[in-house]
Amino acid sequence: MTLRRPRRWSALSRVERVDLYTRASLYVMLAGFAFSLLLAAATAAADAGERGAIVAGGVVVLVAATVVLRAVVDNHPARGPLPWPWVAVLLLGSVGYLLVPGTSSVDTVQATVTAMVIGNVAAALGGIPDHRVSAAVVAGGAVLGGLRGEASGVVSGAVLAAFLVFAVRASLWVLDVVSELDAARNAVARLAVAEERLRFSRDVHDVLGRRLSTIAVQAELAATLAARGDERSAEKMLEVRAVAHEALAEARELARGYRPTDLATELEGARSLLRSAGIDVELAVDVVPRAWHEAAGWVVRESVTNVLRHSAATRVRIELAGDELRVSNDGVRAGPPASGGGAGLDGLRERLSPLGASLTTTASPGSWTVVAHLPGSGPLSATTTRSPA
Repeated sequence: MTLRRPRRWSALSRVERVDLYTRASLYVMLAGFAFSLLLAAATAAADAGERGAIVAGGVVVLVAATVVLRAVVDNHPARGPLPWPWVAVLLLGSVGYLLVPGTSSVDTVQATVTAMVIGNVAAALGGIPDHRVSAAVVAGGAVLGGLRGEASGVVSGAVLAAFLVFAVRASLWVLDVVSELDAARNAVARLAVAEERLRFSRDVHDVLGRRLSTIAVQAELAATLAARGDERSAEKMLEVRAVAHEALAEARELARGYRPTDLATELEGARSLLRSAGIDVELAVDVVPRAWHEAAGWVVRESVTNVLRHSAATRVRIELAGDELRVSNDGVRAGPPASGGGAGLDGLRERLSPLGASLTTTASPGSWTVVAHLPGSGPLSATTTRSPA
């Protein structure tokens, strides 16, 4: 069995420090009550034998109170199982001090012993998160305080017990709040990491997926030309190399987290990639509110990626009509779904939804259209340019 070495205070987290401070404070308070009880009872003892019995009993009561208090703190805020044998030892041992010969003959000693008994029990049991237990502790304090038959003793006993119950529960409540805040902070950190991983995976899908699709198309065309002995195959391979270098540069930017989405860049990239794949491009997008540039860039990027990967298009049109951004192509393959569109479009919907935007897909004979509704983006002026391959 390997014993764990206790860590230094500087090595503890803030929550661990609060936990240690709370426990130490409660244990010190408990030890103070026990010491005062021992001192008062031993002073009233008639001889050395009686005094020794009082000290031995006090040690047992202190141990019992410490065990019970530790169980209460460990279980909090839930009400877990208690060490009932130790609870019995605590209650019987504490009350037994009130029966010590001589403690009832001197008012000062009796008052001190009674107060310490109440404090001992209330400190150990006061942290149990049950109003019935708290009420029982306060009632017990009132009963013990009234053993001398004075009304003031009943009131003072109840007040002392109630104060200690409140003090212990307040200390544990602070510990619970600190623990919950730390758990919430850790949850936020985990969510931030998960969100960053999701963002990175989406960017990899959007950016590298599009570039790799272009490489695949160009490489296939180059292979076909090479098989025919066409000298243009070398030119196509140079284009493949250029796209590969661009993909490598974008991959580095993604890894560094320095690649913002810009609509103008995405439109120019879409034009270049589609033209290199032999697809005519028609742009009818001129002015888009700055707030929607990034979202519109996502739509263009994902739509063009899908055209390159999943269609046999010869013509693509990107236009802004009112508050809708449309990307349509004439290369729909047989049997496309009427809606949906795969993990890429599903991920795009998830990214647009928090912004108040929506995404739909429509299919008609010979065409496939992705429509993004961007609230507040229109009506806007647009100019049409045609870029033949």
